[in-house]
Amino acid sequence: MTASPPGILPPEPPSAILTGLLCRCPRCGRGRLFSGILTIAERCNVCGLDLRKQDAGDGPAVFVIFFLGAIFMPLVFWVEFAFEPAWWVHVLLWPLPVLLVALALLRPMKGFLVAQQFRHQASDSGLVDYSDGDDDRSGAGRS
Repeated sequence: MTASPPGILPPEPPSAILTGLLCRCPRCGRGRLFSGILTIAERCNVCGLDLRKQDAGDGPAVFVIFFLGAIFMPLVFWVEFAFEPAWWVHVLLWPLPVLLVALALLRPMKGFLVAQQFRHQASDSGLVDYSDGDDDRSGAGRS
């Protein structure tokens, strides 16, 4: 996909997976999705998409917790059965790596879920209108 000039949407929607994991706007694939660490921006700074209606809820945290359990629990059991350390070794060993991996995964997971919501026009109530009246892929009518 070649880059189009600012303000003009690509002729084909960008990959929801790629834009989500890169924390980019789900419509144009270029604007920033976040204004803070985990705060969704109000508008895309490239295409102007209203991002205020995007809400991933607790989904990112749930998926990250499941992933952390699948990765770290086998390691915890391996350390316990292979080396039989005192309980305080586990207390000192595991919190930092778990916290770092959790923080590293939360933002891309939230971006991924927001991009999937936008792509499939999903919401809890089914009442969210994802069209904001300027979803013209050619860029015509923009100033």
